Amino acid sequence: MNCPICNRKADEKYKPFCSRRCADVDLGKWLTGSYAIPAQAIDDENPEDLDDPKHRPQ
Repeated sequence: MNCPICNRKADEKYKPFCSRRCADVDLGKWLTGSYAIPAQAIDDENPEDLDDPKHRPQ
């Protein structure tokens, strides 16, 4: 398995990362919101939007 940050061989101690540095880089991405799942916001004020299939969560 390779490190998802730098693509070096993963170290058992930091798996799936190769080092503490890469683990910290990954943590920083989570904390700053760099990793996000795209979604469309639903307006809670318009419940009729929930009946529209394009507004339903998948």
